[in-house]
Amino acid sequence: MSKINPRQILEEQRRLTARRWFLGQCGVGLGSIALAELMGTSNVAAAAPASPFAAKAPHHAPTAKRVIYLFMAGAPSHLELFDYKPQLAKWEGKLPPRELLEGYRAAFIKEDAKLLGPKFKFVRRGESGVQCSELLPHIGGVVDQLTFIRSMHTEALNHAPGQIMMNTGVQQFGRPSMGAWVSYGLGSESSDLPAFVVLNTGIKGTAGGASNWGSGFLPSRYQGVPFRSAGEPITYSASPPGFDAQLQRDSIDGIRELNELKLARSGDPEIATRINSFEMAYRMQAAAPGLMDLSDEPPHLLQMYGAEPGKPSFASACLMARRLSERGVRFVQIFHEAWDHHTNLTKGLTTECGKTDRASAALVRDLKARGLLEGTLVIWGGEFGRSPMAQGGVDGRDHHPNCFTLWLAGGGMKAGYSHGESDDFGFRATRDGVHVHDLHATLLRALGLDHTKLTYRFQGREFRLTDIAGNVVTDLFA
Repeated sequence: MSKINPRQILEEQRRLTARRWFLGQCGVGLGSIALAELMGTSNVAAAAPASPFAAKAPHHAPTAKRVIYLFMAGAPSHLELFDYKPQLAKWEGKLPPRELLEGYRAAFIKEDAKLLGPKFKFVRRGESGVQCSELLPHIGGVVDQLTFIRSMHTEALNHAPGQIMMNTGVQQFGRPSMGAWVSYGLGSESSDLPAFVVLNTGIKGTAGGASNWGSGFLPSRYQGVPFRSAGEPITYSASPPGFDAQLQRDSIDGIRELNELKLARSGDPEIATRINSFEMAYRMQAAAPGLMDLSDEPPHLLQMYGAEPGKPSFASACLMARRLSERGVRFVQIFHEAWDHHTNLTKGLTTECGKTDRASAALVRDLKARGLLEGTLVIWGGEFGRSPMAQGGVDGRDHHPNCFTLWLAGGGMKAGYSHGESDDFGFRATRDGVHVHDLHATLLRALGLDHTKLTYRFQGREFRLTDIAGNVVTDLFA
């Protein structure tokens, strides 16, 4: 009996893996050959997509082609901004009704925490008469373009799981983000820019970190690409001195040849992703400088946003989001981490609304003026709400998953409409509740994707953004 050679076994495994991947992914299996013959062409490669980034057909007619998600990380207080509760003011300093607290889980506050009334006045705005905080005069000026969901709820109680839940549909690390799912399902409209771009503003990074825009078990080409809102969009994207365009092209061609040799040997699809990433980076070097230069925007528009060319800010990021969307980027997400007001609620909200109110409204106005709002779905909101009970004396609120508010604009949504409502204390959604899974199903529906059909097989089962739940909220559509 001959000895087993471990090296031969390993080599055979590599060969089989490469063969399986090549036949399964490269469009040259027997099925693809037969399809090519039926289509009347002997060009087998024509049956395969030209690029993994190429635009793909949706499941049905969409109401939106792209998304701009203004993610207010840290969880802004719905009770001070969008959900007016006069009853809460009357009960300030008192214990909440006992039945309200049945089954309630809090992150930090105790059961004897007393109710805290709204810190700011509310004003009816627009023809729709939506009540909006005095802290948001600019958003108040566009309420007739917005769709409010006042009955959002989630299971997540703390920031990292809450943010990951809001962006991936589960509280655990490792799942694809919504932007990654959209990129996987629809591809990109741009050959020079990523399908999914991320911008970070605020005073610190997100609690959920890069998992908020990661690709999870999807191929890494679908993950969000972080850009900076001023200067070079990506660090070291500019060529060093003495490294001209021809040398750059020659270098990438040489690296591509080496990667293709490795791909042929190993069959690792991540190498194919690497090849495409190098090519995308090369094209971005030509496209990005003009993209990032806000000085070509007219002065009145810079003033409308409150943006200053060359100065990083939420305003610059919003203007950048519009420019990216114009150039075919499918999903742009701005993370503004600054809303976690356990204490200093009054000062904190005043500061952050001052940074975000003008630019958020300007983005809606600008998209509408350019005829882009109809095809762009804008989302504004955080990972959960804030508690009706006080924390940190009388100027702070705890995390609150039972009820919160977010708003949408454009993308086929019903303008000037408020969906759902909470109880007299803003404690719990009492009518037309919308779970995070329902929101995800609805957003995918707007993009022409059926959330039950947008799946990816991993570890023996089909996964989706909404997991095994989610219902489309049809009342949100115009």
